[in-house]
Amino acid sequence: MLDTHQLKQQFDEQGFVVVERLLDPQIDLQPLINDYAMLLDQLADEWYAAGRIPSLFSDLPFHQRLAAVISHADEKMYRHFDITLAHGPITEDSPIHLSEAVFNFLRHPKLLDYIEVFIGPEIYCNPIQHVRIKPPEAVIAQNIKPSSLTTKTTWHQDQGVARPEADETEMLTVWIAVTDATIDNGCLCVVPGSHRAGLTTHCPIGDHGGLISIPDKYIEENVLPLPVPAGSVLFLHRLAKHTSLTNNSDTIRWSYDLRYQPVGQPTGRDEFPGFIARSRSNPESVLDSFEAWQKLWLETRSYLAENGRPNRTNRWSDDNPACA
Repeated sequence: MLDTHQLKQQFDEQGFVVVERLLDPQIDLQPLINDYAMLLDQLADEWYAAGRIPSLFSDLPFHQRLAAVISHADEKMYRHFDITLAHGPITEDSPIHLSEAVFNFLRHPKLLDYIEVFIGPEIYCNPIQHVRIKPPEAVIAQNIKPSSLTTKTTWHQDQGVARPEADETEMLTVWIAVTDATIDNGCLCVVPGSHRAGLTTHCPIGDHGGLISIPDKYIEENVLPLPVPAGSVLFLHRLAKHTSLTNNSDTIRWSYDLRYQPVGQPTGRDEFPGFIARSRSNPESVLDSFEAWQKLWLETRSYLAENGRPNRTNRWSDDNPACA
């Protein structure tokens, strides 16, 4: 039985809670790994035939092969692994990975049981979500610009990646380790208690305003690394300052960062589709069809390809004096 009082007390005081080994690597994570193994086979064949990767890397074990392929993948190539659409312009063929294994993972009962502790029983799956498969940075090909999802994460607060209309939304980040996350391979770091100070200035990096970073002068000294074994879950307050370390190991660090909120509150990314994952008051409103979820994203992609999307995914401007 969950100790809800202790969990909520730590979350309120520290801005985060870690639940080690909440998910079983074989029962809960292996379906995802199998799903990505099939995707990797498909993409490696296509990219090798097109001359985009130097080898199929077929002789390597899965995790090493995944690292080898992704180390040659630029931003657009990596998006074939991600579970949302990219920042910037959308086309009819903008890549996104929409599988039944991913959909089932977003609705996993073990996750929802804990999410309910923090935001209540009316749970909406927010569409600001990513998979991060980080190869060792030393092996990333020098001739490509890698995705920001495969390298060290900049300091930020997750509230900063949403638009201002979601400032009052009780958005909860749910970060899941698919592989062990260690200091050597780039685990997350947080500043405990930083959520109590409100939203800090962020500065845009790169095109389309998608990547942002808190200037170093606004980061406190009490930085805490959070190494965790595979299957562990970090529940993170939307205003907690956090980053990740560099992957200096010889294998990948694989994680998902998902976001959930109470039903009816703005998502901060309203051009993308979310869905009701749990409702105690109206169970019929829950989306339990993979095909319906997949259709939502495909129809959204078609609409945005034809009509465009907002130029910026957040509120931050290059001309802020703090960014000089």
